[in-house]
Amino acid sequence: MRWDGGKRGGNIEDRRGMGPVAAGGVGIGGLVLAAIGYFVFGISPSDTLGALQQTGAGQEQSQEGFRGTPQDRDAQFVDVIEQSTTDVWSAEFKARGRAYQRPAAVVLYDQSTGTGCGLGQSAMGPFYCPADEKVYLDLSFWQELSGRFGAQGEAARAYVIAHEIGHHVQKLTGQTDRAERMGARGADSGSVRLELQADCYAGVWVAHAAEVSGGAVSLTAQDIEDGLGAAAAVGDDTLQRQAQGQVMPDTFTHGTSAQRMRWFRTGAESGDPAACDTFGVNRL
Repeated sequence: MRWDGGKRGGNIEDRRGMGPVAAGGVGIGGLVLAAIGYFVFGISPSDTLGALQQTGAGQEQSQEGFRGTPQDRDAQFVDVIEQSTTDVWSAEFKARGRAYQRPAAVVLYDQSTGTGCGLGQSAMGPFYCPADEKVYLDLSFWQELSGRFGAQGEAARAYVIAHEIGHHVQKLTGQTDRAERMGARGADSGSVRLELQADCYAGVWVAHAAEVSGGAVSLTAQDIEDGLGAAAAVGDDTLQRQAQGQVMPDTFTHGTSAQRMRWFRTGAESGDPAACDTFGVNRL
């Protein structure tokens, strides 16, 4: 994957080295619940933390990191990909007569950190918090992605970032609220449709990344296969089979591996956000 020559947007909030947040928040029980939700059932950490917050168990922790362009290569990669997604979605929104507003930040942190959705922890994996419009990422997840899930390469990492940015696009376009009205669990739920649409939006970014960057950020056919592999690795059926030896469609929140791959490919091949209308189809 080519990205070294890509623009750096500086929309990074770096909280690494600040230490974990221990006081307040959702507490260890909530953290365990969110971690189990992500790695066993595929439940979005922001969903779990949001539910805890609504019941009074979560509260945002005051914590602010360095804002700007990081100097280490791993963080610079995140910076470049976030800027690339901003360029792509700015063009897509403009073509539809709207202005795109980028996420408030991509927050890099270690172990745990305060979020608008409660206390976030690295064990939950990357997630988007609609309440503060920030993406949260502990870079140690890249080792989890390759070691545990077998999703190798920078393209797999870029897919993860673009997927989370896709959730921000959904908030801006009202799809997040639409999903909430449909219900949160089950093979045909609003949550599954929301996650598959975010996969498709990640594919839309892939389709336009080279064009909007003048080739500075681009993915080869093999890179796209790596992205598909990442999508397959985090399908509900795959995660459940690995964790408990059986698949329970009634608990699906993200979609099967095959569905995630199909919708990612749909976005990458069409380059059209309109092709990502997972809410308007009968067959996911």
